Parts: sequence; C-alpha cells; structure tokens
Amino acid sequence: MSDLKVREHDGSGRDRLYVETSRGRVVAWLDRETRELKILLQEYRSAVLEVLAPYLGPSDGKSAAPSRPNVRALALLTPADDLARNRPGKALKDKLDAEGPGPVDRLITWLMRRESEWSPWRLGLVGERRVGAELDRLSRQGWHVLHSIPLSNSVDIDHLAIGPGGVFNINTKHCPNKDVWVGNDSVRINHGPPHPYTRKVRAEARRVERVLTRYSGTTVQVQPALVFVGVSDLRTAPTLSDVRVWRQREVAQLGALAGGLTSAEIETFYAIARNRLAWREA
Repeated sequence: MSDLKVREHDGSGRDRLYVETSRGRVVAWLDRETRELKILLQEYRSAVLEVLAPYLGPSDGKSAAPSRPNVRALALLTPADDLARNRPGKALKDKLDAEGPGPVDRLITWLMRRESEWSPWRLGLVGERRVGAELDRLSRQGWHVLHSIPLSNSVDIDHLAIGPGGVFNINTKHCPNKDVWVGNDSVRINHGPPHPYTRKVRAEARRVERVLTRYSGTTVQVQPALVFVGVSDLRTAPTLSDVRVWRQREVAQLGALAGGLTSAEIETFYAIARNRLAWREA
C-alpha cells in the first residue's frame, strides 16, 4: 500500500485530489471544494487516509467530511480466503465428497437404475456447473462472477454476478423435463407442492446487500434471480416483478445490461465479495 501517490488534476476542471497506485490506478479521490472523500477500493482505505492526511484537515474554514461510522474495515485478501477460486457447485461437491457414497456404491446404484438420497445433490451440482459456465462467459463484457459463496449458517449462494448492469444474486434449480411455475412466494414443479425458492432468493439478496453495504459504505441494491436448468416448460406469475426468472441460456441477457454500476463500483463490490471474511456474519 505504500506506493500510493496523490495527483491534483485530471483535466475535467474539478478541484480534486486523486490517489493512485504506481501503475496509475485510481483508488480514491478527495473533492477539495465539497470535502467529499470517495474511496473506490476499500482494501486501500487505511493507506488512502494516511496519504491524504495532510489534505484532510480544516481548510478555508471548512472541516474534513466525517468518515462513515457504519463502514467496517475488511482484512486484506489472502489466497486462502479468495472466493474467486471457487468453481461452480463447490459446496455441493465438497458435501458429496465428504458424506456421499463411494465409487462402488455409485456404480451399483447406476447399474440398478435406482435413485439414491444423493441423487438430488448430484443433479444440483450439474445444474450449478452449467449455469456457472454461462455466467463465466460474461467476463468479456465487464462482469465479475463468484460461485458457491459460503454464508454463516452452512449454506451458500450459488452465484453472484457483479457488472455494468448491477449486482445479481442467482439461485440455480436443475429440473430436467419438468414443468415449472414461479409465483410470488413459491415455486411448483410438475404441479406438485410449493417450494419456497422465491422467498429464499429474496432473502439471499438481502444478505448480500448487507455485506456489500457494510464494507463499502454505499447503499447497494442486489437483484435476486432464479435460473432453471433443463425444464420443459417455465411459466411465471404476471405479478412477480422483483425476481428475475430465466432458463439456463437466458442468463446471457446480463451481458447487455448497463448503467447500473460504474467501473469503480464494480471493482469495489467485487473486492469485498470475493473475500471470504466478509461473509462470516452474513
């Protein structure tokens, strides 16, 4: 962090100080007229405050803008805590490897063409991997995608997409050759009993909002989405407006979305979300 430097002008006519790395990456700016301090990359917060200390005192009768009291500091990212390394479905695979049947039992189950208690887990793993592959293609359009984010109560977020169109919390359901109806509060598969998938993905989005807001100091809106893999028919209640509902291939629509976040906001939220330590209390 010691390589930060302060630059005074950017040619825009604003009276701002820009804090940059030695490679010219802007990590923060201070408006000398309004005294507003904007930290773009939260992992540089301490170093930014140190390098700007000479400029943050009272000037022309104006005092420095107070720091945001609710913003928490996040420990520096280490390889062990970097969730960007997670592959789609990691949580499911880890559970299957630790508790699921061994190769012999799986072979017997396959030869006898019978279902096992672990079949839904394997089905879910396939679904998450397929949707994850679709989402990873969005990197060419400025999106960052994280998979299998562990939360504090032994559950995980399937996918989190952060890009020009905003922040999307995505829950995947693999329902091969099934008819699916998505309502305001629940989902029915082949006209069966209701499943609380709609409520669940909303709750997950609120948890993501709290984490990103806590460590960025910016109010963040996260859009919940349900993605269905392999369905034969997918219908949505006309009154459902706050949850996106897509088939597997339709997640590519995210690539065309823009205007939700700036490049700096994308990098800030991604830096927070990829750090496992940010989710300890989520």
